[in-house]
Amino acid sequence: MKAVVFTLGCKVNSCESSALLKGLKDLGYEVCEDLTFADVYIINTCAVTKEAEKKSRQAVARVKKQNPNAKIIVTGCASERDADSFLGKDGVEVVTGTSSKEKILELLDKKGKFVFSPETSYHELPLPETTKTRAFVKIQDGCNNFCSYCIIPYLRGRSRSRAPSSILNEINLLNPLETVLTAINLSAYNFEGQTLTDLIKLLGGVKTRIRLGSLEENVITEDFLIALSNLYDFAPHFHLSLQSGSDKVLKAMNRKYTSEEFRRGVELIRKYFPNAGITTDVIVGYPTETDSDFEDSYNFIKEIGFSDIHAFNFSPREGTVAYKLKDIDGCVKKERLNRLLELKEISKSSFISKNTQTFQYVIIEEFDGEFSVGYTANYIKVYLKGELKPNKYKVKILSKFKDGALAEIQGD
Repeated sequence: MKAVVFTLGCKVNSCESSALLKGLKDLGYEVCEDLTFADVYIINTCAVTKEAEKKSRQAVARVKKQNPNAKIIVTGCASERDADSFLGKDGVEVVTGTSSKEKILELLDKKGKFVFSPETSYHELPLPETTKTRAFVKIQDGCNNFCSYCIIPYLRGRSRSRAPSSILNEINLLNPLETVLTAINLSAYNFEGQTLTDLIKLLGGVKTRIRLGSLEENVITEDFLIALSNLYDFAPHFHLSLQSGSDKVLKAMNRKYTSEEFRRGVELIRKYFPNAGITTDVIVGYPTETDSDFEDSYNFIKEIGFSDIHAFNFSPREGTVAYKLKDIDGCVKKERLNRLLELKEISKSSFISKNTQTFQYVIIEEFDGEFSVGYTANYIKVYLKGELKPNKYKVKILSKFKDGALAEIQGD
């Protein structure tokens, strides 16, 4: 029997899917993450935008084409938001939401909609299946921020954190070359008074490269950055969510910081990690964003000099505060987004140029044509000629290439 776990959306979904893959493997299934022929398909959905929900529904149709007689199970944020829109469509036999995903393994022989009680404390999942050199370790779930545009707190519930001992145990058991700490709101990690900074201090002796998932501005402190610098091997890449460089828009979004506070966080990062990659998310065309607000945001983003920018148009989500606001004309949003995407390419190229002729350590993870591909500690995608085994290599960055940089292996 073969089972596919197909994942859409965030790294947290990926972590949860990895746990399902391991559970299925333990039950005797041959497992896969790609949409190939299988007897059972579990689709782990996303609902962060309308487009994400659309892709989640399209995934069901794609699965049906692979094997019309397969058992299809849908789980995740999109099915939490609207389970009935999936159940019975294109042969879907089981639908669950965001809670207790490990119980899906108990539903392989059942049919229907299964709604589990919302989780009020962190819920442990089985040890994930790890097939790569990089392991994603989930340490927190839920969110208390309730940003005006975001549906996730309504689907994932309130913030809850995992015990440090459990996190440490998983990292030691997986023993990957790189560990990525991921969460719905990583900065909100707090287990019985132990913060993310406290957790980082506890991981000081772990012999793996530690990389962090998306962060909020409020977690960037001297104590936090010192703790990171004391790790055995820290990847200085900070994905610091901005969303807008306009203070007026930030306030309307219910974000809890100003552009100046964000700037100070970036300056503090560069004090401790001068060559850090600092990436960000930007929402374009929030309903209250005027032309002037966008210019303020654009200029702020340009001044910061991010190493990469994930820019996307505002997507109204029913059930959020922003859904009630009048949306901006689509042509205006498109024009603003195009300008930011142009800035993204300039910023990314500039960062790669600053790293040209430097020596970095790259963890190779995949093969693309005639190149082995991996990422530097500060998150530059690197291409190396030839097919290399998944491992860590010392390289010299040569030049910008494709969507990253061309490099060559150096001796020890």
